[in-house]
Amino acid sequence: MELKDAGVVVTGAGSGIGAALARRFAAEGARVVVNDLDGAAAERVAAEVGGLAVPGDASAEESVAALVAAARAHLGQIDLFCANAGIEPGGGVHTPDEVWDRVWQVNVMAHVRAVRHLLGPWLERGRGHLLATVSAAGLLTHLESAPYSVSKHGALAFAEWLSASYGDRGLTVQVVCPLGVRTEMYERTGAAAKAVLGGEVLEPEHVADAVMEGLADGRFLILPHPEVRNHYAFRATDTDRWLRGMRRLRSRIDEAAES
Repeated sequence: MELKDAGVVVTGAGSGIGAALARRFAAEGARVVVNDLDGAAAERVAAEVGGLAVPGDASAEESVAALVAAARAHLGQIDLFCANAGIEPGGGVHTPDEVWDRVWQVNVMAHVRAVRHLLGPWLERGRGHLLATVSAAGLLTHLESAPYSVSKHGALAFAEWLSASYGDRGLTVQVVCPLGVRTEMYERTGAAAKAVLGGEVLEPEHVADAVMEGLADGRFLILPHPEVRNHYAFRATDTDRWLRGMRRLRSRIDEAAES
C-alpha cells in the first residue's frame, strides 16, 4: 500500500514493535495515531513521529470506539489499522480464569471490536487494511504460555476469516508473525527457555522492515524470521512428528530450568 499521506492507527505503540511501526510509517510519510495503555509512552512516541496520541485500552469497547472516532476526526480516513497490542502472562491450564479472559480480550477481542467500527466505512470506500501482530505462536505454539498460544491462534483464525470473507470487497488483511523480538515481553521470557530455543532475536526495527516488505506485496503472512514458514509447513504436513519434537523441546526447557 502507499503510505505517503495515509491515515494509520497503531495500538500498543508506546514501545516495542508498535513504536517501531509508528516510527517507520511516519518516516514513509504516513499520518499516525498512537495508542497505548501507557498514556505517557503514547505521548512520547506521538511527539516523536508528529502524530496524535490516543491513550486507552485497545481491548475495551468504549476505548476502541473512542480511538476510532478520534482517529477519524484527526485523519479523515483510517487507511491502515495495526492491531498490535498484546499481552503474554505465561502460565498453563491452572492459570486463573480472569487471566485467561484478559489475554483473550487483548489478543483477540481487541481485533474484533476494532473491525466492527472499521469494516462498514472500509466496505463503502472499497478499500481498507488491517495488520494484526499475531506472533509465530499463532502459527506454532508458545510452550511457556498456554493463554498466549491459544489467543494468538484465535487472532490468526479471525484474520483468516476476515480475508476470506471480505478480501474480494477491498479489504486487505495481513498478519505479522515474528519469533523472538527484543521487547519487554521477550525480556520476561525465562532464561531456560531463551537458552534452549535459541534462534536470532530481532530488534523491533527489523520487524518493521519486514512489515514494509509485506505491505509492498500484500502477502497474508509476514514472517520476519523466514524459518517460521518451514516450521509451519512441517507442523501441517507431519503433525505427530512435529508434536514429538515439541515435547522434546519441552523436556529440554524443563531440564535447563532445573540445572
